[in-house]
Amino acid sequence: MDYERYGYMLLMGEKLWRRLVEENSKGRNVHIFVRRGLRGPLKTRVLLFYVKYPIKEIRGAAEFVERFAGDKHELWKKYGEGTCLKIYNEFLRFLGKREKATFIKFRGFRELPSPILAQQLLTRAGIARMPRGGKYLSEETVNQLIGELKFEL
Repeated sequence: MDYERYGYMLLMGEKLWRRLVEENSKGRNVHIFVRRGLRGPLKTRVLLFYVKYPIKEIRGAAEFVERFAGDKHELWKKYGEGTCLKIYNEFLRFLGKREKATFIKFRGFRELPSPILAQQLLTRAGIARMPRGGKYLSEETVNQLIGELKFEL
């Protein structure tokens, strides 16, 4: 495992965050996060879920399983049931005009006992502003962020 790519921060809107929490409360252990275009981690261990404006906090973490990228129609046929998007038309609206998508499969999702504020993340990761496409984080940074919360995957 590359310790500089130990974790990956995924950005998501509040609406999808609430759906992920709801799906997880139903006992589902494996989930799929949908990204527009061909982006996202190829290899990492931990995913951190950053809920964008107006919340601006890391609210959860999970164990990365694998990433699928390619044609949006093929991905939906194979993996659509695992996403937080309820129906195919909602998936198409979410992607807009993009023909390619990325599905990020993860398991063991948990809400953090206490959210991590954006400023704490920026300081620990040594970045000036939140990247829109997500960001790899080192093992040291991930442990500083969630290790202090006694949070284990």
